[in-house]
Amino acid sequence: MDEFVSAKQPRTLKTVTGAGGTSETYDLAVDPTRSTLDTAVRVAKLAEAARIDALFTADLLSFGAQGAIGSQEPLVFVSALSQVTSRIGLIATVSTTFNHPFNLARLFGTLDHVSNGRAAWNLVTSSIGEENFGPGELPSPEERYARAAETLEVVNALWDSWEPGALTVGPDGSAVLHRDRVRPINHSGRFFDVAGPLNIPPLPQRRPVQMQAGQSEAGTALGARYAEVVFTSLPTLDHALDFTRAIRGRAERFGRADGLPLIFSSFHATYGATEAEARQLVRERRESIDFERGRAQVADMLGGGLDLSELPLDAKLPESLLPEITSVNRRRGRVDIFAGYVRQGRTLRELVVAAQDTGHWAAAGTPEQLADAVEERFRAGVLDVITLGGLADPREHDFVVNGLLHELRRRRIVAPDYTGTTLRENLGLRLPARDDSAVRT
Repeated sequence: MDEFVSAKQPRTLKTVTGAGGTSETYDLAVDPTRSTLDTAVRVAKLAEAARIDALFTADLLSFGAQGAIGSQEPLVFVSALSQVTSRIGLIATVSTTFNHPFNLARLFGTLDHVSNGRAAWNLVTSSIGEENFGPGELPSPEERYARAAETLEVVNALWDSWEPGALTVGPDGSAVLHRDRVRPINHSGRFFDVAGPLNIPPLPQRRPVQMQAGQSEAGTALGARYAEVVFTSLPTLDHALDFTRAIRGRAERFGRADGLPLIFSSFHATYGATEAEARQLVRERRESIDFERGRAQVADMLGGGLDLSELPLDAKLPESLLPEITSVNRRRGRVDIFAGYVRQGRTLRELVVAAQDTGHWAAAGTPEQLADAVEERFRAGVLDVITLGGLADPREHDFVVNGLLHELRRRRIVAPDYTGTTLRENLGLRLPARDDSAVRT
């Protein structure tokens, strides 16, 4: 089970928690004495005190999308959080489909400066929001990922357009700019023409940490080639083993270092002081599910466009309802997971229950039992970064910090403290080699 473990030692599990920016935003917005950032500030301080490695912000670009209500702009959000924290990393989710690479290079470069080297970009190609960015339908996954690949090439070239020694300290202590060491990139490609160079100083991390979300065929190819961390939906150990084998194999063929990209999984944990309490909480949660609304959730997990309103809850979905994966334009990786559940013979009721975790890894138990589940994946080499939620709730905070995290540290799986001053250092990521071929005179 150790086949994916990097030779780099010591290997420890990295931790991330959500920064906020959910529907509670509206509760805060109607109170003139509070900022819509208030809860996030509290979570950020709690997370940093617990030595969690990074704060994560998601993004959804459509009013009607599930979970999108109250979603604030991630880069502005984490930039504000950078001023009330000093060590914790700041991950912003930003789409390449609806943004230009020169702007992205400047935005994330500025975040890296204002946070003193704690910036990370979670790259997505977007599965919604096209109605807000001009006419036409959402491009195909292949088209979106082709644009994403070129975006990364341009952004990385811009970040590398400042050569070592371009900015030095003069005799009087002021900065000296050596213009001959700041080179244009003169990029001309399918999607973009960008002359460069970047017009902000070299970044503290040189390049912010690059994360990527997406596990379709095109998404896996992009992650294998470029991503330092991939965020995935891996509900079972078998899913995690298969995905890690596939993406690390591709990364190796691109000549990348062992252990890259790091595997980042969301962990939907239900905590109990006893196993019986955890099971009871799971039962209560399932009893509260709106199964009629859940039909639409299952249809969405299967790519949308399905009418499941007349299918009995305890009936199996006919495989004939499953879409051809290449015909799906949104979240193919998620569709693949739920199509697998259908082929296993799960009933609609079981699919609705599974849809509550949207294809992510879910487990229930005491902190020690949950630590066992985490350790299994970590030792198998298919888990490098994990989300730990619930810090805003006092009960959940106690279970996470004094329970699960304490146990993982006792087992020497999670480091007891930050190991560096930048996010790249804390994640154990080396700086990528400069690609001077992309910077042209």
